[in-house]
Amino acid sequence: MISGRRRSVIFFSVFGICLVVLATTLNVSWVVLYWREGVLWLLGVIFFLLIIAGIVLNTIFLVREIRRNEQHDSFINAVTHELKTPVASIRLYLQTLQSRELDEPKRREFYRIMLDDSERLLHTIDQVLRAGATASRLRRSARVRLDLGEIARECVELAQTRFHLEPGALEYVDRTSARPIVLGDGDELKAAVWNLIDNAVKYSTGAVRVRVDLEEIDNQRLAVRVTDNGLGISPAELKRIFRRFYRIPTGVAMRTKGSGLGLFIVRSVARKHGGRAFAESAGAGHGSTFTLQLPAAPQASA
Repeated sequence: MISGRRRSVIFFSVFGICLVVLATTLNVSWVVLYWREGVLWLLGVIFFLLIIAGIVLNTIFLVREIRRNEQHDSFINAVTHELKTPVASIRLYLQTLQSRELDEPKRREFYRIMLDDSERLLHTIDQVLRAGATASRLRRSARVRLDLGEIARECVELAQTRFHLEPGALEYVDRTSARPIVLGDGDELKAAVWNLIDNAVKYSTGAVRVRVDLEEIDNQRLAVRVTDNGLGISPAELKRIFRRFYRIPTGVAMRTKGSGLGLFIVRSVARKHGGRAFAESAGAGHGSTFTLQLPAAPQASA
């Protein structure tokens, strides 16, 4: 299916280029033959430019739609797998508990696995719902004063527990000189920071080594930087990875579990809170740094 869509992209691109060349040739020939007819010449040029613009826009639209449908199908396949796998696992363990007499340690192990699968299932559902909510311009949430350091610390502790990481695998460093207060929605900011950490852990290669830094850029901005020793990102992919449903289409990145919504949620939350999100990497195999910048809250009046 994907190869067919790539052929469609190539076809429409070549077809559009051929139409532009043909229209240009015809128009130039017409101008050469009828250059003395001033009004007709001017109308012909305007008409020609309109045709060229229409052809170019139509080709761009078709190519974008094909690529968007390809990303949408990849998202559906990934989410279907993310939903089906934990449900099948939970069902299997429940059937085993129902049909066999197990000792207490084994039962506790089964309960733990089912709880982990339930967390994974809820996380996938939450990602899909939050992606729609954060991207909506109509939804307005209450803004309160929040300690960004507490949010980051809580996400780090949660990741340490959920991913069963060894001590030192996940490091948190607070470099701020005062309480890092921001105005925003606590659930959305927590989701943004969590997705950055989750992304760094999932795409780490070998032993996990992730560092979370909370910094003051100036008196008006705060930044959460998440640095990993993972796969790294090529320069061409640095901006694309924040798109909805987008996943790097090659190598280990494509085989890693995920829905392609985590970084899209991070960017959407950053924009809603007046900040921005971006990625930096020296290239494939050199790790990555993801930054969430937010405006600092003004000092509260006495």
